[in-house]
Amino acid sequence: MLITDTLLLDYKRCSRRAFLNIHGDLTKQEPKRDFLNKLRQESQRHIASVLDTYYPYYEKVSILQTSSKERAKATEVLMQQGVDCIYQGQLWVDAHTLTSWDCSENPEMTLPSGYDYLGKPHLLIKQPGLSKFGNWSYYPVSIHLGRKAKPEYRLMATFYAQLLGIIQETPPPNPELIVRPLKQSWVDIGEWLPKLEFILDECVAVLETRGEPEVFISRQRCSLCPWYGHCYAIAKSQQHLSLVPGVTPNRYKSLQELGVMTTESLATANSDSLEELIGTELGNKLQLQARSIVHNQPIPRPQHEYNSGEILVNQTIELYFDIEAEPERNLDYLLGVVVVNRVNQTQTFYPLLAETPQEEGVIWQQFLELVHTYDQAPIFHFSDYEKDTIKRLGNLYQTPRFEIEHLLSRFVDLHRCVITSVIFPVESYSLKSLANWLGFHWRDAGISGDQCVCWYDQWLSTGDRSFLSSILRYNEDDCLATLHLKNWLVEFFSKIEFSS
Repeated sequence: MLITDTLLLDYKRCSRRAFLNIHGDLTKQEPKRDFLNKLRQESQRHIASVLDTYYPYYEKVSILQTSSKERAKATEVLMQQGVDCIYQGQLWVDAHTLTSWDCSENPEMTLPSGYDYLGKPHLLIKQPGLSKFGNWSYYPVSIHLGRKAKPEYRLMATFYAQLLGIIQETPPPNPELIVRPLKQSWVDIGEWLPKLEFILDECVAVLETRGEPEVFISRQRCSLCPWYGHCYAIAKSQQHLSLVPGVTPNRYKSLQELGVMTTESLATANSDSLEELIGTELGNKLQLQARSIVHNQPIPRPQHEYNSGEILVNQTIELYFDIEAEPERNLDYLLGVVVVNRVNQTQTFYPLLAETPQEEGVIWQQFLELVHTYDQAPIFHFSDYEKDTIKRLGNLYQTPRFEIEHLLSRFVDLHRCVITSVIFPVESYSLKSLANWLGFHWRDAGISGDQCVCWYDQWLSTGDRSFLSSILRYNEDDCLATLHLKNWLVEFFSKIEFSS
């Protein structure tokens, strides 16, 4: 079996993903999303920026070699020649090398035997120090798109250092990490080698036993995985607890100790046992969430903060606000507002769109003019992003502070309203999940916000206005979904008040 850096990274993030990549039915994978291609392009731009800034003298491993073994041999030739910086090199350590390698002088250099290993560090940098090549050796540099030196980045860098140590017959060197924006750090090899050994032992054990790891749906980690649809269908059929909002992997283990294995069993579990194990507040919260899902009914949270007689009361004019952004450019290119007139029963969509990044300041001024036209109207939105963006744009374009403070005082965050007041029978408290349960559907099914990011990039590169049309349609539906949610909340709270 070949253990690669990609396989190891997948295992670190999700053991099931690594298993399915080796043993799964590849026809059950979903097509790769446009957003993944965009991330790869951003990663290449980041790597190019690092090369230009720190290593303009690099030598790239020839692409004439088609196999990983051949590219690894070409890499070693460059190392023997003493090239200062090697780009896109490959490190190959086969099972025979491990068997014949004497680790007595470097006992920390251990890898599970009987496997071939492949690593693809972004860079190999020459440094003084004896190796089998001469009076020089190499250390690996890993370049990542994230903004923090995450544990998985450190683990991969340690893997490269381990392979490199074996290849050049030296102790594993300390590897370097570079994240955005051009932030450098070093990995403590002494700290991370034992962690690497532990993960490798776990990984090969799982892959060799062919015992398929259990499903666990983690919304953030699973969202871009090609196996998501396959795993989700299994979780759904099992009433898996990971589909209950608030059930983390650690909480899942605790619930298993009580014999609570499904959403239904959580809904009917002994409350005292739950409270004893995970605490009164959390146990009650998770059980109410499970009951809401099982009975497909929303439940008012105890001592909820909102009611229809206060902040959610219908006004003559109401604004519904949603933003589309391009994070890579730190650009908010669409400020979408739906103006609702409840007297005239009209809904008017104002798409304030920056067709080029340079027009962001223009649409900001247009937005201020629009909201000042309806100076007393509440502005409904979903999540903190809209408020944070108002602060950013106000600061960037030097809008007076009192004007921003007055504007923000009109904002009503429906996400906060929901999570503090109502338990919904949903698997996620996203706008799309809530609005879909309430019967609202986006005109373009299956589209998410990250697709709009891709569409905007495609608009900038092609000038095809159909991409802009798709973005505007999606943004308007976001605003209308927020309106739909607000209308439902007003009715829901009015029923509660009437019954009480």
